[in-house]
Amino acid sequence: MSTAPDPILIDRARAWLADDPDAETRAELERVVAAVDDGDAEAAADLADRFDGTLEFGTAGLRGALGAGPNRMNRVVVTRAAAGLAAYLRDEGARPGSSVVIGYDARFNSDVFARDTAEVMTGAGFKALVMPRPLPTPLLAFAIRELGCVAGVMVTASHNPPEDNGYKVYLGDGSQIVPPADSGIAERIAAVGAVADVPRGDAGRVLEDEIVDRYLDTVADLAADGPRDLRTVYTPLHGVGGTSVLQVLETAGFEAPSVVEEQEQPDPRFPTVAFPNPEEAGAMDLAMALAERTGADLVVANDPDADRCAAAVPGPHGWRMLRGDEVGALLGHHLLASGKQGTYACSIVSSSLLGKLAAAHGQPYAETLTGFKWIARAEGLVFGYEEALGYCVDPEHVKDKDGVSALLLLCEIAAGAKAEGRTLVDVLDDLAREHGLHATDQLSVRVTDLAEIARAMEALRRTPPTSLGGLAVEQVDDLAEGDGGLPPTDGLRYRLADGARVIVRPSGTEPKLKCYLEVVVPVGPEEDGVEAARIAAAGRLDALKADVKAAAGI
Repeated sequence: MSTAPDPILIDRARAWLADDPDAETRAELERVVAAVDDGDAEAAADLADRFDGTLEFGTAGLRGALGAGPNRMNRVVVTRAAAGLAAYLRDEGARPGSSVVIGYDARFNSDVFARDTAEVMTGAGFKALVMPRPLPTPLLAFAIRELGCVAGVMVTASHNPPEDNGYKVYLGDGSQIVPPADSGIAERIAAVGAVADVPRGDAGRVLEDEIVDRYLDTVADLAADGPRDLRTVYTPLHGVGGTSVLQVLETAGFEAPSVVEEQEQPDPRFPTVAFPNPEEAGAMDLAMALAERTGADLVVANDPDADRCAAAVPGPHGWRMLRGDEVGALLGHHLLASGKQGTYACSIVSSSLLGKLAAAHGQPYAETLTGFKWIARAEGLVFGYEEALGYCVDPEHVKDKDGVSALLLLCEIAAGAKAEGRTLVDVLDDLAREHGLHATDQLSVRVTDLAEIARAMEALRRTPPTSLGGLAVEQVDDLAEGDGGLPPTDGLRYRLADGARVIVRPSGTEPKLKCYLEVVVPVGPEEDGVEAARIAAAGRLDALKADVKAAAGI
């Protein structure tokens, strides 16, 4: 099928070609334009998508598929983002000569985008400090405060598919941007003219490994003296966490883990996984198979930029992943038991168990919107987590999620339990007996048309359910209206009978509608009380899933 080319779209594409400094993306776009000129309908749709607006700069920075055009991640978009950030910093009073630190992961073009950012920063009168190689995102967050920088940029798409890349921005307090900084930067990005007119300087100063060692030593110091007998399997999922994790574990006195060889080296293709996210089905299969062969006590993993931590444990039916809420409870309980005083915080989509643990130890608890940009800002924070495998165990040094430090503390907890002839599951069972079994699950629907998400949210607002999973809906909070005392965000929270709850919201980083479910089941005094509660909770969660699907029309 052929179609007549849109002359306006073709003109925009040719203008983009004239401004693009990258030979690869120029050649890519030229091929698309040539196909459109030949009447190729598929190429015309591709071109329209590439120029359907621009990648939106928000609190998550930028994230999208690599390629030519304003709706893709490329050197034009990154250069404009860097110039907009520089203008924002100047307008907010950053002094000439102030430092901006830039990190990057091992994805396609991450090093190129980092170099472009450094040249734009030096061209704007700032000092650009560049990480020595692809390294974990939490190391970048650490370096901002450690080096006294006014901002930091991390080029990463975290656990997104291999064709994506992204651009995370932190300000001088070491935490990710929140409103109104995001819109302030976006306004200045929009005001940037031709890329050729953006002043560029040199590529900045590449930092020595000293900053890496300072971070790793700081992390290793988090582990207290105690048992170290623990056999682990580790996978960085083709990401940048490997050498950092191995050094931290060694410094803290742990035996070196068995590393999944097929996933050990950074590889932007992520060839062994459908999605490089330890939450996704199949991502941890190689690690759990290795654990089975080696008789390991624990499997630990990072996502590709090592800001998340995942874990799996052996059970009567083979290895199973711990849910993010279970790891959050283990870490929170460990820090509370060790006497760590301050605020314990988690996002609204995470389990309510942390609040009960904090109350039992007389410590303050805070609930925030999703994202560590909000969790990190909880007043007096000493521990924060969100169910999507993100944990902040040392906010004094890293005001963001940190998969390396969380992994270390999880190994410390497991080794302590092993020394007593117990497991992480035994610790979780103890918490269930004391506070009730808090079981969580997630219904996640990936879409190709974002309008489907808007339709589902509208359906839920138009006809709110009165019961879900056989439990009465006692309260509905429309988070877009600021209900629940939190900043407005697109989401709905249903408070149900018996302490259950459901939260529905669009994903902030992927084309998904996410539904977060929690039920609380008391544990009886019987020997098998926890298992009975677990079975009952599974049935309630299944019923919740079915009703939420029906109510949202998904």
